Amino acid sequence: MPQLVALDLPGGADLVHALQQIWDAGDAALPIDQRLDTNGRADLVNAMHAGAVIDTSGHHILGAGHPTEPGDALVMATSGSTGASKGVVLTHAAIAASAAATSARLRVTADDHWLACLPLSHVGGLSVVTRALHSGTALTVLPRFDVEAVTLAAAAGATLTSLVATALARIEPSIFRLIVLGGARPPDNRPSNTVTTYGLTETGSGVVYDGLPLDGVEVEVAPDGEILLRCPMMLRAYRDGSTPIDERGWLHTNDLGRFLPDGRLSVDGRRGDLIITGGENVWPEQVEAVLVRHPMLADVAVAGVTDAEWGQLVAAWVVPRDPANPPSLDDLRGFAREHLPAFMAPRAVFIATSIPRTNLGKIRRTLLPSLKTTAE
Repeated sequence: MPQLVALDLPGGADLVHALQQIWDAGDAALPIDQRLDTNGRADLVNAMHAGAVIDTSGHHILGAGHPTEPGDALVMATSGSTGASKGVVLTHAAIAASAAATSARLRVTADDHWLACLPLSHVGGLSVVTRALHSGTALTVLPRFDVEAVTLAAAAGATLTSLVATALARIEPSIFRLIVLGGARPPDNRPSNTVTTYGLTETGSGVVYDGLPLDGVEVEVAPDGEILLRCPMMLRAYRDGSTPIDERGWLHTNDLGRFLPDGRLSVDGRRGDLIITGGENVWPEQVEAVLVRHPMLADVAVAGVTDAEWGQLVAAWVVPRDPANPPSLDDLRGFAREHLPAFMAPRAVFIATSIPRTNLGKIRRTLLPSLKTTAE
């Protein structure tokens, strides 16, 4: 019976070789986040019921693992922004479909060269590797994002890469032919050689590029605003056997969005992130995009807090550039109201030392109330 093999290696040629060995044996791979400590790695391996592990010391049989199905290629552990761990099972057919559709949309040729520099435990990073393996494109894999290493890789021939907004801001974008942007909200003034993506781990990475679905991808917006996806890139199931796919084959994303007049998909955000204050709908990302431009702020996150009068208040957790001189609530409200309707301006501000984020920079809003903060 095919089994799940935990791949506990840093990014590089050895990981790519080990992944290919796992696939050649008919098994599926579970990439392990290299930032986890020993206990965290063991917990993940146990939670996903892996039967073996490959690490820097070799191949180890664990026993008592749950088998995988023939054709399974990957199990991607994902916590999203909520912290609830899942194992997304992706098949070889799904990975091949993703590679083909992505390569066609980006017009990848034999002269292109992919650079993988995001965490390979996340589908946004590993999909660069699997895309290159399935398409036969040249590939360089780095153990982590590093400005100097990324710049050197581009100088050595890398033409394509996948980044998040924070990484994009640290490099000279023109060194690549194209940059695929995922993770957190992209910058408003993004370079012309970037492509924004929308997708989930459950879709094997992005399936909507710059608002338009890839070939073979169907998008529907339900009457309640939820985005539904149907495509050959989707997961087979979760590791526990459950599935988010309905009887018509649609994946329920729990994201809300709408089609723009030109037919492009606009993603508003996660259903649970929407703030309803005094009967008005406020998306946190819209407020964050404004507040982050405040000259006294280094970082910001927005979420709703319960209020007896308004239902919810728009609250901002801010990291000041100078901790000894944070901006006041009145200052931030005034700044926000220069660019947004008054109801979207924050009514509460909490001073924080950092904002909790996922591996790819998405804000973990459920953790905001537990931050050690001071209120303004």
